[in-house]
Amino acid sequence: MRFRLTDDQRALREGTRQLLARRFCGEALRGAVESPGRLDRALWRALGEAGFFALRLPEAEGGVGLGLPEAVLVFEEAGRALLPGPLIATHLAAGVVPGAATGETVVSAVDGGLVEWPAEADVVRGDTTGAVPVRSLDPLTPLHRLPGGAAADPDPAAVLLTAAEQLGTAARVCELAVQHARAREQFGRPIGAFQAVAHLCAGMLVRSETARAAVYAAAVTADPVDIAAARLLADEAAVRGARDCLQVHGGMGFTWESEVHLHLKRAWVRTQRAGGFTQSEETLAAALTAGAA
Repeated sequence: MRFRLTDDQRALREGTRQLLARRFCGEALRGAVESPGRLDRALWRALGEAGFFALRLPEAEGGVGLGLPEAVLVFEEAGRALLPGPLIATHLAAGVVPGAATGETVVSAVDGGLVEWPAEADVVRGDTTGAVPVRSLDPLTPLHRLPGGAAADPDPAAVLLTAAEQLGTAARVCELAVQHARAREQFGRPIGAFQAVAHLCAGMLVRSETARAAVYAAAVTADPVDIAAARLLADEAAVRGARDCLQVHGGMGFTWESEVHLHLKRAWVRTQRAGGFTQSEETLAAALTAGAA
């Protein structure tokens, strides 16, 4: 199986990165942190105009007509930029909920025992009876929790796109750690010259690239077992990568001026979505048991 991106896929990834750099730059990120729980509707409509939500919708229905591999590339960039909002729920609702494809309608959904951004959504899919607001680790992800436990089996596409967002975080924090290790000096040398810091950065790179191979492969096969494996690797790469990046930055990483702690908090919140650690482990265990039998 080949994972080399086509020219069109590379252009899609670069175009998405440029769009987010223009519409959700560092200043906009800080503004979102200072006004938590408020969704930028102008940005949401801009995403809709760019085809973010209609990416996998057939052209005959007004969509872009691309597939899951392309959606993974786009959501990886969204994770890298810490783009807030119920992106996956709105993307999955394109063609089902009027206005979702164009960004005119914000769609949230019950995901396991959690609902993200319910107050800002125009449509919430699923039964939210008894949902209560809870304090979120991530200031950019307002949450409500449902009593009574998890929902039905999650949509494999939602699981994979969450893995893609985690992959974006894993790649970004590795980049941030390397940049800081090159620039920050101690005892007259860049801290990246010290073995302990170099090992942290190397470990981050290995985990993120391993997760990338798994996520891209799962996007091609769309196999639930492949998706479960990709999700586990991506969750680990994001959480451990963000923690190690914070270690490289030291006390600076905890400040509001740094985006490192925001990546860690978002990565933690994503692991609680349906298809997270326990569910993906159960999927893999069932497949291994069936194969052994």
